[in-house]
Amino acid sequence: MEQSLQMNLSQHLAMTFEMQQAIKILQLSAQDLRNLVEQEYLDNPTLEMEYGAGAESKEDIFSVEDISALADYLYEGGGEPRYFTDDVDHGLEAAAPLGLTLEQELLQQVEFAFAAGAEKGRAIATFIIGSIDSRGYLTLPETEIARATDSSVEMVQEVLRKVQTFEPVGVGARNLAECLRLQASAQGIYEGLVASLIDKYLPQVAESQIKEIASAENVSPEDVQLAVDILKTLNPKPGSVYGTENASYITPDVTVEKVDDSYVVRLNDSYVPQLHITNLYRQAADFDADTQKYIKKRLTAATWLINSIEQRRETIRKVVEEIVRVQKDFLDKGTAFLKPLSMKEVAEAIEVHESTVSRAVANKYAEIPGGIVSLKSFFQTGLGKGGSSEDFLASQAKAELELLIKSENPKKPLSDQKLCELLKEKGMDLSRRTVMKYREQLGYPSSVKRKRY
Repeated sequence: MEQSLQMNLSQHLAMTFEMQQAIKILQLSAQDLRNLVEQEYLDNPTLEMEYGAGAESKEDIFSVEDISALADYLYEGGGEPRYFTDDVDHGLEAAAPLGLTLEQELLQQVEFAFAAGAEKGRAIATFIIGSIDSRGYLTLPETEIARATDSSVEMVQEVLRKVQTFEPVGVGARNLAECLRLQASAQGIYEGLVASLIDKYLPQVAESQIKEIASAENVSPEDVQLAVDILKTLNPKPGSVYGTENASYITPDVTVEKVDDSYVVRLNDSYVPQLHITNLYRQAADFDADTQKYIKKRLTAATWLINSIEQRRETIRKVVEEIVRVQKDFLDKGTAFLKPLSMKEVAEAIEVHESTVSRAVANKYAEIPGGIVSLKSFFQTGLGKGGSSEDFLASQAKAELELLIKSENPKKPLSDQKLCELLKEKGMDLSRRTVMKYREQLGYPSSVKRKRY
């Protein structure tokens, strides 16, 4: 039997706990980092924690659900009308108090609307409110409510009329027409053409049949258009301004602000508590050996944590500054000027590995002058220098399409075929079917429905 001794030399990377910690921290969102910092503070006695100015307070932000278009609301399932989408300011008077559901708001109003002795009316009102959906519509017929509450239909109708006076105006309606009628009556505009549109012509309004309505009512198309514009100031989903549960909010990691002709990147540090090493444990010479060993271990962990958080800040700042440098035209002029950008390009520019950029933008958001955007949205998968991407071209085409529609003559809106021709002049050779798909994805109706008089 022969025996031989061989020695193989291989190289591998063993990731230390500290390296793993740094990578994990880089990937965390601002909210997750805050949670980790607070937990580490509780676990490590060598750490002190303090919140920055205003770190513990959040603005009461309430996002009102976008109102969809009447054309989309009408005739969707069960013969019920569907709502419409447009970017008209619908003039909602007030958003709901943060975290208060529609049901909670209505139940509070029941306490004031019914006298102490009106227990029956209060019980019926409570049942009615429980039967109102998130849009603000009553979902049960009065006969079923009467049966369930052992009441007469007349009494249910009387209580319902009172509930329909509650805020938000229009709540408790049984259909779209009644919802709009309640709001128009409350504003004193339920008369003339506005009343006719609500009572007789909602399907025609949905199809933008302005001329047909004008002919039927013996008025001019301009008068009908004005009445339609007034109608669109009403909210077809009055309950939508209320949440169903406590909302969770996106916390931007960075803010990009325009100063003169350039952009400044500012990290939102105040939301994440600041960590420090306690002076007590820096002076541990008087403790016994085991205690000193424990303190040294916890101090090392604390130092690595603080350094990892600082490294995260610096990496995110560099990545966002490079994005801003490349995408200045986008920040100045809008989506049509978004440039192709890959993580590899950013990594080379700031001299880090591509995976570092990927982790730096994961779960992160930036507040830019146009709103809050995901950092990942600035990158196109597989798109490098001089490359192309179907997703990127689609976003460019949609941006150009939106500009064309917004700048069109509303009395002579552009057809899909004309939009095709104009996009082709800009180097975007798209079929009419593709243009129609993009237009619908952007929320714009056909040229017939966009026409104004």
